[in-house]
Amino acid sequence: MAQPYADPVDTPDQVDGARATGAAQIRVVCVTYNSGAVLSTFADSLRRATSRSVELVLADNGSTDGAPERESERSGARLLRTGGNLGYGRAANLGAQGFDGEWLVVANPDIEWDEGALDELIAAAGRWPRPGSLGPLIREPDGSTYPSGRSLPSLTTGVGHAVFAKVWPGNPWTSRYQRQQELTAAVERTCGWLSGSCLLVRTEAFREIEGFDPGYFMFLEDVDLGDRLGRAGWQNVYVPSAHVTHLGGHSWRSAPEKMIRAHHASMLRYLTRRYDAWYLAPLRLALRIGLAVRQAFEIRAARHERGR
Repeated sequence: MAQPYADPVDTPDQVDGARATGAAQIRVVCVTYNSGAVLSTFADSLRRATSRSVELVLADNGSTDGAPERESERSGARLLRTGGNLGYGRAANLGAQGFDGEWLVVANPDIEWDEGALDELIAAAGRWPRPGSLGPLIREPDGSTYPSGRSLPSLTTGVGHAVFAKVWPGNPWTSRYQRQQELTAAVERTCGWLSGSCLLVRTEAFREIEGFDPGYFMFLEDVDLGDRLGRAGWQNVYVPSAHVTHLGGHSWRSAPEKMIRAHHASMLRYLTRRYDAWYLAPLRLALRIGLAVRQAFEIRAARHERGR
C-alpha cells in the first residue's frame, strides 16, 4: 500500500474537526463523482508534485463506482461524503472547511500532475504582491495547451464567443476571451480567472470571499470565483512554468443534456448577476431568451450526435 496521506474520515464534521496542526501544509480537495481509475493517477502524481506535506480530501458527490472508497483505502486519502450530488463548488467548499494552512488546492480527479508542479505554483506566489489564486499550464491529452488563464467575459465578448466559437474558432471574441495570443508566449501573468480544474488558492483569500458560490451547480463557478477575488483586491496568476495534464473522460460526459442545461443555467446566473442594475432588466430578459434558444440548439445537436 502507498504511504497514506492521513486517516480517512467520512463526514463534513470530521473533516472540519481534522484541522491541520502543522502536519499538513497544503490541503488538496479533489471533487469526485464516479471518477474511475483516473483518481489513482491523480493521487499518485500529486505525490511527485510537491515536497511539502499534503492532506488529500476526496469530496465525493455520491459516487456509485466505488472509486473514492478504493482510493481512500489504497492511499489513506480522507473520504468526505457530501451527502449527494451537490455540484462542484459546494463540494469544494465542504472539503475546504476547517483548514488552517496557508494553501488550498481544488482540482478535478482527471488531472495528472507533473513533477514539482505544485511546488512551482507556490514558488510563483512569492513573485506577486497579492496572489489569491494561481493556476498551472494545463495540457490536453493530445499535448495542446488549454486556455486556462482567461479574461473575464464581458457582454460583447461573451456573446461573440457563445455564438461563434464552434463554427468559427478563430473569431476575435473567442481569441480575446481565451487570450489565445498569449498561449504560445508562456509568460507568467495576472488574468481575470483561472480554470477550476486545477487551482491553488490562498486560504485567507478563499475565506474572505466565502469560497465558491453554491448557486453554481457546475461550470462558471471558477469564473465567478476569479471575479470576486479580483474585486476583493486579490490577484489571479497564471503560472505556465507549472504543468499538469487534463486527462479528460470525466463522468459528466455520459450525461451531455444535463450538462448543457447546467452550463446555460450557470451562464445565465453569471451574466444576470454581473448586469443587475434595475435599468438593465430588458438586457437580462434578452439574455434569458438568447441562452434558452442556444441551449435548445445544443441539446438538439447532442441528441442528433447520440442517435448516429
